[in-house]
Amino acid sequence: MKAEDTSGRREFLSTSAKVAAACTLFGSVSGLASAENQTVVKTGQSSITDNHYYLDDVLLETGFNYRDSTVISTQTARQTIEINDGKIVAILPNKQHANSALNAYSAQGKLMLPAFRDMHIHLDKTFYGGPWQAPQSREGKTVMDMITLEQKLLPELQPFTEERANALIALIQSHGSTIARSHCNIEPVSGLKNLETLQKVLGDHQQDLTCEIVAFPQHGLLLSKSEGLMREAMQAGAHYVGGLDPTNVDGAMEKSLDTMFQIALDYNKGVDIHLHETSPAGFAAIEYMIKTVDENRSLRGKVTISHAFALATLSPEQAEKTAKQLAEQQISIASTVPIGTLHMPLKTLNKNGVFVMTGTDSVIDHWSPFGLGDMLEKANLYAQLYTRPDERALSRSLAIATGNILPLNEKGQQVWPTKGDDASFVLVDASCSAEAVARISPRYATFHKGKLAHGVIEKSLS
Repeated sequence: MKAEDTSGRREFLSTSAKVAAACTLFGSVSGLASAENQTVVKTGQSSITDNHYYLDDVLLETGFNYRDSTVISTQTARQTIEINDGKIVAILPNKQHANSALNAYSAQGKLMLPAFRDMHIHLDKTFYGGPWQAPQSREGKTVMDMITLEQKLLPELQPFTEERANALIALIQSHGSTIARSHCNIEPVSGLKNLETLQKVLGDHQQDLTCEIVAFPQHGLLLSKSEGLMREAMQAGAHYVGGLDPTNVDGAMEKSLDTMFQIALDYNKGVDIHLHETSPAGFAAIEYMIKTVDENRSLRGKVTISHAFALATLSPEQAEKTAKQLAEQQISIASTVPIGTLHMPLKTLNKNGVFVMTGTDSVIDHWSPFGLGDMLEKANLYAQLYTRPDERALSRSLAIATGNILPLNEKGQQVWPTKGDDASFVLVDASCSAEAVARISPRYATFHKGKLAHGVIEKSLS
């Protein structure tokens, strides 16, 4: 996590004993102790160079099997997907090729799921890709102490920004993500250097990754006097205006939020704020943002509150009311699905129409060593914390990793993929979505708009 209300964050971050207890309670939360986050995953060399081709032996979900009114399993079938110019142009019976001149490749019977979306990551500052380095002890440190530490570390990290951002991209692609939103430090220590480097990296990945950039005033928009730099970042092509704890860091909630929103309005950009505050000030900030969007309708559908831990302090009735207000203003929530003593009302938000997405946040940096870069692990965690462990509920939990795109709708009708969809998907070694979520099944290959972003796919045998 980034700079925050430390008393609130302590309520979310468990000690090792609390995590162990949580694992016992929820049936051993999967993936938390994986060593995979210490290994740089290199993208496999693509064996597909065609713009127009067939992909055979793709396992697609086709419906639910019921006993009475209960979903007991998922129907699947092997089919062929025809891909042209980054789009799915046909879904055919397996190995039926109308055009014999096209190359055909085999998915080896792997399950096809929508591409995953890592919608809260920091590609510009990480230890990942370098030697193992645990964060320094946070005990007794204030937010300002952590900001001071980061101001010292950033110049040491900047020579490695390009190399390590590429390593992180390879990691998330290996886990099935080809859509992302990265926060990027914009403050006096970094200036625009991190943004320039990240834009170069993303330019090199324009064929295999779609990534939005949030200009993030990590050291406080007002505190670090970063408004001018933030405006320069907007002019330089950042997609979102970021912000940080307007009361605990900036010390002036309304002025901080007004400045953030004014920049967004001036440059016709979106907003994505880090809001960690669990004190009453945190909820006051949420209410103020709802009011601001209501008064500036052009912001509807363009505002995200990341973390939003204050929502976990609300009564069920307050959470329900606030969820309805967030949905009305089309304000989305980006959550890392935290484990802790406070319980985020993600299910209530979903039920009331709030778009909830998830992301990695930190991957081995000076804030946390635990991020795995795996959205399927986040779906698994969501399922363990918020749903029943049955076929239907497990399959529905996949939505938090895919931006609410699912192969089957609530009635079990196939709704994805369809002709005209982007050919962005992941092939998973699982029999169905429910198994993939429950077992965090291995990823076989990742495609982005028809291009193979990770994995090696062999030609199909007739």
